[in-house]
Amino acid sequence: MASSAVGSTAAALSKLNIDDWVSAAPNLQKNLSLLSPQQVELAKMLLELNQGHLFEHWPEPGVEDDEKRAFFDQVARLNASYPGGLASYIKTARELLADSKAGKNPYDGFTPSVPSGEALNFGDDNFVRYEEAGVREARKAAFVLVAGGLGERLGYNGIKVALPVETTTGTCFLQHYIESILALQETSCRLAQGDGPTEIPFAIMTSDDTHSRTIDLLEKNAYFGMKASQVKLLKQEKVACLDDNDARLAVDPHNKYRIQTKPHGHGDVHSLLYSSGLLKEWLDAGRKWVLFFQDTNGLLFKAIPASLGVSAIKEYHVNSLAVPRKAKEAIGGITKLTHQDGRTMVINVEYNQLDPLLRATGHPDGDVNCETGYSPFPGNINQLIFEIGPYMEELSKTGGAIKEFVNPKYKDSTKTAFKSSTRLECMMQDYPKTLPPSARVGFTVMDAWLGYAPVKNNPEDAAKVPKGNPYHSATSGEMAMYRANSLILRKAGVKIDDPVQRTFNGQEVDVWPRIVWKPKWGLTFSDVKSKVNGNCSVTGKSTLAIKGKSIYLEDLSLDGALVIDAVDGAEVKVGGSVQNAGWTIENVDYKDTSVPEEVRIRGFKINKDEQLEKTYKEPGKYSLKP
Repeated sequence: MASSAVGSTAAALSKLNIDDWVSAAPNLQKNLSLLSPQQVELAKMLLELNQGHLFEHWPEPGVEDDEKRAFFDQVARLNASYPGGLASYIKTARELLADSKAGKNPYDGFTPSVPSGEALNFGDDNFVRYEEAGVREARKAAFVLVAGGLGERLGYNGIKVALPVETTTGTCFLQHYIESILALQETSCRLAQGDGPTEIPFAIMTSDDTHSRTIDLLEKNAYFGMKASQVKLLKQEKVACLDDNDARLAVDPHNKYRIQTKPHGHGDVHSLLYSSGLLKEWLDAGRKWVLFFQDTNGLLFKAIPASLGVSAIKEYHVNSLAVPRKAKEAIGGITKLTHQDGRTMVINVEYNQLDPLLRATGHPDGDVNCETGYSPFPGNINQLIFEIGPYMEELSKTGGAIKEFVNPKYKDSTKTAFKSSTRLECMMQDYPKTLPPSARVGFTVMDAWLGYAPVKNNPEDAAKVPKGNPYHSATSGEMAMYRANSLILRKAGVKIDDPVQRTFNGQEVDVWPRIVWKPKWGLTFSDVKSKVNGNCSVTGKSTLAIKGKSIYLEDLSLDGALVIDAVDGAEVKVGGSVQNAGWTIENVDYKDTSVPEEVRIRGFKINKDEQLEKTYKEPGKYSLKP
């Protein structure tokens, strides 16, 4: 067996005119007999790409041979996982590194303008119309969660989707997302009366860091009520690091038989959907939409129905969800760019590029607020809705490759050496950069309180945020959930006390009544409005957790804590007066290691002093007593 392998390698070497290319890497030349024909082909490719330095420290045959073969196993993976292979990666890297060294502006020749889109006002007739349309469309959608990151930046060592959205019920992000999709699925299919798909697929892009832990979280919790067959995990591979402007691949500092790798960015989601065949499967099944979202925005599904309705009614190929942004605020702006040669695109332009671009193209004041008090360029929140047909057509041309960028950290102004290795990166929101002018690309803007409260900053970084700017921390993310639910109930006619200000982990936040509900109870504003009647009121110290679907609040007066559930199918009407000590919020120091990480990064814990807890198994009208 061994002799036949050596023979086939020898035959491969004779065909490759070995002396023509391997003499540049004598240490590799000595070890060629160890390699399979496929590995010899990879070696030739690396040398043709000027990567001979990778073999400089290889010892004689017989020393660490398994490590040498493992090196080529890694090269094969890197080559297979990138559209066009390593040759394409290195070619693109050299071009982008040359542009970076020359200081080339990627927006040279482009003029920015405000694109067309839809601005929604929560609760008005237009908003309700779009919500209803979106719910009807939902059964023809697929959802994609980009979840490749750990919570280390937050001060949490687990996967981010395992963090609680809020600590009143302890529901984690992944559970909240799945329950929201299931609520959309149930309502949309009921409205369709059996016509078309009955299950909404859910894909999760993971990474080496998160893949096994995501599977573990799903399996331990029975997929949070979703069928396991509805959930597909797509694991993202890393890309090779680059040592210099010639795009020489970086050797791992801890292992001379490994190429150093780093994450490529969430733009990989497009190539993974394409190469896995999942996108084609969805298209063949009659699905029309794919919705992309990131891992720690608990408010997102309050904005999804109306945004999907906008996509359907406006017939957008690409719809970016957005929020109003103040001029120069540190969030990218959705911008239409028109080139001198006639090309146009609607994309996210980072805030630090938008202002100088405007100044350079006839807007001397740059990015300024208009009469609304906000910049006319809405803030990108990286939640995207694509129409699957045109999306698949585009990916069939590109293989899912997204326009990349490189961000080397140079040692000095000569830009000849890097402080540390760099790599190419890509972002999922840059997909429209390759679209033709005929593509219908728009946006949907709604208030940040309704749809955007990401959790991405640790307590120390959040405490340094200038006053008035969003903290984007676990503290502010949880408080945003209570604010949104309080404002929705207030809009539906419930008397809700104003918030009080408190400081947790150095962050001053508004504390509203702790109101939470399962997505199946209040999927849309119309749902919530239909389940609230009479004179209902909730005091500032109160906690209200609604867990059942068909629970109607009638003349409910709450001053304390009420947890209410009803078995599915039991329609119950709950009213009366509830008064008790309730649940109190106690400050916690984020440095206090006696407290679990997911609690201390919030700066508070909830003490469940006294509550009324009711679970109804029979339909009926129930009056609660204080």
